[in-house]
Amino acid sequence: MPNDNLATLDVRGPRFGAALTTVVLAAVLITGSGRLLAWQALVFATGAVAGVQRSPYAWLFKMAVRPLLPPPAEFEGAAPPRFAQGVGLFFALVGLVGYFAGPQWLGLAATGCALAAAFLNAAFGFCLGCEMYLLLRRAAGRPAG
Repeated sequence: MPNDNLATLDVRGPRFGAALTTVVLAAVLITGSGRLLAWQALVFATGAVAGVQRSPYAWLFKMAVRPLLPPPAEFEGAAPPRFAQGVGLFFALVGLVGYFAGPQWLGLAATGCALAAAFLNAAFGFCLGCEMYLLLRRAAGRPAG
């Protein structure tokens, strides 16, 4: 498991991942595809377990997008985005229960919540899961590192 307390990320990478996540989750809501949500759950699981920098969307950013961009001017710690992937995974799993076992509204609601969070990050750079991580660290009396 990577040490996220020491790792830093180019802030554009997680934001790119959030943009792709926004597109995938919007497609899930439009099509009602539980299989597509399962793909997104797998992406979230990879980011939460192996680290955001090892997710499929991070790989795509590293290989196809980052070479076209100037060097990064801003970095962030890897732990908050990794926690955010775990939150996304929770909502995706709840959504999968709704899509495959019912009720359908549960799948729609959980997917909609994950979509809202991904959109906030993609459009405005506001990572709701990252903010939750920092609040929980402060509440536990630990530095936000």
